[in-house]
Amino acid sequence: MRIKKYLTLTRAGIMEMFFFRASIMVSFAGNLIYLTIIYFLWKAIYDSSPTDVVNGMTFTDTMVYLVLATALFNFMEVYLVWQMGRDIQSGTIVLDILKPIGYQRLMFFKSSGNYIVSFLLTLIPTGIIVYFITGGAIHLGINLIFFFVAMIFGLIINYYINFFTGTICLYTESNWGVNIMKEIIVLLCSGASIPIAFFPEPIKNIIYKLPFQAIYNTPLQLLIDEKMSIIESLEMIVVQIFWLIVVLGISKIFWHISLKKITVNGG
Repeated sequence: MRIKKYLTLTRAGIMEMFFFRASIMVSFAGNLIYLTIIYFLWKAIYDSSPTDVVNGMTFTDTMVYLVLATALFNFMEVYLVWQMGRDIQSGTIVLDILKPIGYQRLMFFKSSGNYIVSFLLTLIPTGIIVYFITGGAIHLGINLIFFFVAMIFGLIINYYINFFTGTICLYTESNWGVNIMKEIIVLLCSGASIPIAFFPEPIKNIIYKLPFQAIYNTPLQLLIDEKMSIIESLEMIVVQIFWLIVVLGISKIFWHISLKKITVNGG
C-alpha cells in the first residue's frame, strides 16, 4: 500500500514533465549550445598543447567525459532548492510537513518522475549517440553495471546535498544566493564542468576527500575507464556508500533540528 502511494507521486511527476514539453525542448537546445561552446573551448586548449594527451586524457576522452557529465547533470538536477525555497516563502511547506509521509521522502518521490523522464529522454540517447559517434569509446561490459549502481548512489547523494541546502532556506528565507553557491561548489568539485584530472595535484587530493566527486566523477570513471579493475571499481562504490551515509545522516539531523525553529511567511 505504501509503495503505491509513492508510485502515485512518481506518476504525477512524469505527467508534469510531459505537460511542460516546451521546457524539455528549451533545455535540449540550451545543452546543444553549451556543448558547442565546450567543444571549441577544449579544442583550443588541446590545439595549443604540444602533446595529444593532457593530464592522461585525449581530446576525445575529455569530450566524452564532459558530454556524459552534462547528460548526468540533466538527469540528476531537479531544482529541489528552488522548490523548497518557494514553499518556505509561501508557507505551503507546512502543509507538506503535516502529510502522513516524511517530507524528505515526499520531495524525493515528487522528483522521481523527473529522474525517469530525464533518464529516458536525455541520458540513454546521449550515451548511445556518444558510443556510435566515437566508434565505441564507451566500453560495454561489467563496467555498465558498476556505472548504473554508481549513478543511483550519486543521484541520492546529490539529492541529500540539495535537501541540506534547501533546509538552510528555513533560516535565510531566500534561496537564490544559497543555491548559487551550492551549484558552483558542486559543479567544480564533482567533475561536472571540468574533469578532476585537470586540477593541480594538491587541489585534486582535497576534492577526492569531499563527497561531491562521488556524484558525477565516480560513475563517469567507472563507465569510460577501461583499465579499471573490478577491485578498484568496488572500492569506488564503497566510497560512494560511505558518502551517501554521511550526507543522508547530516541532512536528516539538520532537518529535524531546523524544524524546531521553523518560521514561514504567508500561508
